[in-house]
Amino acid sequence: MSTSADGDGRPDNGPFDGVPDLPAEWGRIVIPDDPAELADEAAEVRRELRQQARREDWRRRLGLPSATSGPSPLRICLLVMSIALLATLTSLFAIAWPGQPRPVATGRTNPSAPPGRTLPALDLVGEDGRLVPLRGLLPAVIVLIDGCTCADELEAAVRAVPPGITVVAVSARRSVPSPQTMRPPGAGGTPRYLTDPTSEVRGSVQLAQRPGTASALLVGGTGEIIRTVPVLTSVADYQADLARLTTVR
Repeated sequence: MSTSADGDGRPDNGPFDGVPDLPAEWGRIVIPDDPAELADEAAEVRRELRQQARREDWRRRLGLPSATSGPSPLRICLLVMSIALLATLTSLFAIAWPGQPRPVATGRTNPSAPPGRTLPALDLVGEDGRLVPLRGLLPAVIVLIDGCTCADELEAAVRAVPPGITVVAVSARRSVPSPQTMRPPGAGGTPRYLTDPTSEVRGSVQLAQRPGTASALLVGGTGEIIRTVPVLTSVADYQADLARLTTVR
């Protein structure tokens, strides 16, 4: 048995003064006298509630916001911090990019320290036009005279070197011995003039040519470069290292 109510929400069997009407869109409502008649509807409601609870539980496990709530303030803060951190890392990466120029150290180095390199085996052109193995003249003081005639520097070198050390004058153009360097018999030796058309000697030690100046290399008998003098001004620039040429064989 059940009690029915019409569209105005009031039972057919008696008035309910002061009770508000039910919405008209609900239609005719039937209220059963036995609650057991609502068991199917109650089971369906409980099933839907369980499904909703499972969905909310999985959202919490996956870190997703609740379907019934907006974004968490904590999640918004973390998102902002992540964007700021990404921007900072991008800036650091741009600064550290290999293509960026880096400051060049300008500290002075000890010019007497050996470069730790060896002179390559080169064949240069001698005074008579024949090829001369440069290593066959070692140990030697090699004076690069591309930028000048450098007669004074060569004369000073042949007077300063000890016996057994060769003075070699190397130029990219054909050089003619100067009278100043043509020493009288018994006064020692004279420089060997060699032509290096492609400037291989200067390029192998990475010495830039400067007009009006000479450069010098002190090379031991094994080809080890004892010292480089980018701008040769006097014998004093390499005097202290001449003795090493006689010991490094």
